[in-house]
Amino acid sequence: MKTGRIKKQSFTKFAFIAMAGLVLWLGWPIYGFVSNQFETARLPFGWVELQDNAPARQELYDDTYRVAGNDSLLLLADRRSKIHAPSLSAAVAIDGKLVWAGAVGWQDVKADIAATPTTVYRIGSTSKAVTATGLARLVTLESFDLDAPISTYSSDLPNILWADLTASQLASHTAGLPGYEENTDWIGFYKSLALTSHFNNPKDALSMFDGGELVYQPGSDFLYSSYGTILLSAVMQDASGTPYLKLMNETVFAPLGLHTIEPDTERNNMKHRAVSYQTKGRQIKLWRFVDLSHKLAAGGFVASPSDLARLGAAWLDDDFIAPDVRDDFWEPVRLTNGNVNIQDYAIGWRRKSRTIKGVGSLTHLNHGGISKGSQTWLMIVPEYGISIAISTNRRTDVFFDFADIYENFLEEFIPIIQNQRLENTKTDMELYVYPPRGNVKF
Repeated sequence: MKTGRIKKQSFTKFAFIAMAGLVLWLGWPIYGFVSNQFETARLPFGWVELQDNAPARQELYDDTYRVAGNDSLLLLADRRSKIHAPSLSAAVAIDGKLVWAGAVGWQDVKADIAATPTTVYRIGSTSKAVTATGLARLVTLESFDLDAPISTYSSDLPNILWADLTASQLASHTAGLPGYEENTDWIGFYKSLALTSHFNNPKDALSMFDGGELVYQPGSDFLYSSYGTILLSAVMQDASGTPYLKLMNETVFAPLGLHTIEPDTERNNMKHRAVSYQTKGRQIKLWRFVDLSHKLAAGGFVASPSDLARLGAAWLDDDFIAPDVRDDFWEPVRLTNGNVNIQDYAIGWRRKSRTIKGVGSLTHLNHGGISKGSQTWLMIVPEYGISIAISTNRRTDVFFDFADIYENFLEEFIPIIQNQRLENTKTDMELYVYPPRGNVKF
């Protein structure tokens, strides 16, 4: 009897340990998510103090913008210090060419590796603008119809409610798909928090949300949803007959010579990869390991600000994206009631207006991105042919604490563009009034 009692106690102890281990195994990623979101939940150890005298570096590609570049580097240094960021990096492209790029701080604090203009960051939801670029290329090449039901291209959709959705709705967050918080697929919801599952194909990632209902009638409302962009990437893949990442390489990255935009799971640019950090005042700690492969098209890319600025500039190239296609993509989408959606969201971009000191009111296209220990901002100002990208390897409590420095950059660069245009106009008028002398034959 005593032996049986011992065996029973041993089994109970083993079962308790096994259950505790399972809870810990399942719960640790959730704790990681919570602690990354809320400073008060973070463990007190492992923090490192950020140092002063951060390294700074810039690349000037057009001497016309030397003063603006020097001033912008000082602005970066001041902003990095104020927001206690390990690093802050930015790039400016004008009329299709990169003119300046700068970086302040550390790519890797522990290893004392300085950030440079080639440092690569997680770009979060700015990935949606990257995906929209691939979609615009398909439309420009007349191989995709934005308003056709996606079942036209994907015959094996796992949810019949998706059959009549359109790429335009998916890319503008008006398709009725849930966001992360509205996802009723509990296994998928858990995976979206844990971020430990790897997906090689966007069609496999559909399993994270394919069992739910639509949140509203497609086209009737707006709900920001990364799931819509994930589904869109699977449809683009089916429509082209080419794996999504290969499609992006062939239609966007290779033609533009963009070598740093790649999945976060790839390790081709590890030498230049910024380490992602949690922050607590002036202290930093490594962000937990995450796998973002399920949302590659919606939030899983990494890139340097230089390559993002060049991608933005390419939208103004009529040979790369047809003007009528560009106009369609940059027009904020209207709902079925006739009103523009609440975020002025177009197809893969937001369109906003802003008054810039010394310049006036400007319309710009933009997409921000918040990732795990990183943030990015990409904007295009068509009126002045300027594209700006900004990245940091931390998350700020208020997004624009890091991003609104774009206003200072515009104040620096746009007056130079205006002066150049004025000089060009004067030259053109002089040529018209005083044409070059030469032999005139009658």
